[in-house]
Amino acid sequence: MVRPKFFTPSEVAAHNTAADLWVSFLGKVCDLSPLMSRYGGDALLLPIVESAGKDISSWFDPQTQDVRTYVDPGSSCVRYYTPRGRFIHVPPAGPRSDWASDFGEPWWRDQNYQVGLLSTKTRWIRVINTLTSQEQRLEVSCSTGALWDIVQRYLRYNAHARSYTWKHDGRSLDMSWTLSENGVVDGDAELEELRLDRDAFTPAILLHFNDDLTEG
Repeated sequence: MVRPKFFTPSEVAAHNTAADLWVSFLGKVCDLSPLMSRYGGDALLLPIVESAGKDISSWFDPQTQDVRTYVDPGSSCVRYYTPRGRFIHVPPAGPRSDWASDFGEPWWRDQNYQVGLLSTKTRWIRVINTLTSQEQRLEVSCSTGALWDIVQRYLRYNAHARSYTWKHDGRSLDMSWTLSENGVVDGDAELEELRLDRDAFTPAILLHFNDDLTEG
């Protein structure tokens, strides 16, 4: 079974420019950079650009998975609710000769833009390189992402991370399993109940060098 890829809110927030634009909504994470290129210069991109790197779930109805609507008190017609301004693929309120509706699926329904899912909860871990004693704190998903996802995040700190054996509590970790499946439990709830600082009890994963740089 292929596991979905999970992203933390901070990872989404890092993609906050028109050239590299991600948003999250209704639990999904979408890369809208291709949309920016496709409609470059269109004024209807402005609400999306202003929300780059943010969660825009408030724009959508969780039940219909579509843009929220309301009844216009003046016309008694159902209109799309876009308080930040109408955006790409939202039709105008009335007939217009410049409205082209032949774009296919609107971007919020187009799965080609989806790159993963948003983590509903995150946790912190410490990754300690036993060869260099370097320690790095990482914010990771509590969801079902495999440990390989954490390796990908850690590569920016150590390009040879795949050449190490990852261990916790003396046991080698299965990189296709989640942290919980590997026995690295999330103790935040218990620590909160005991009123203990979770930063003082951040679980550590130890990296043991395999003397092989072929996977760098």
